[in-house]
Amino acid sequence: MEIVEFELDTEYIELIKLLKVLHIAESGGQAKLFVENDEVLLNEEVEHRKRAKLRKGDVVEIFDVQVKIV
Repeated sequence: MEIVEFELDTEYIELIKLLKVLHIAESGGQAKLFVENDEVLLNEEVEHRKRAKLRKGDVVEIFDVQVKIV
């Protein structure tokens, strides 16, 4: 599994925006599909909120990538 650290410079980032910024999703529509298809874990639980607010300390897993918000 690839582990990536994402440095947050604001209070939070929305889940679908994170997926786009890291080029895991090619578009917002594709990012939404990943969430709708239960392919995204937030802190080891399936995340259903497309606009979930991610903050420092959160861990997102999708496919073979783990993203730590720092």
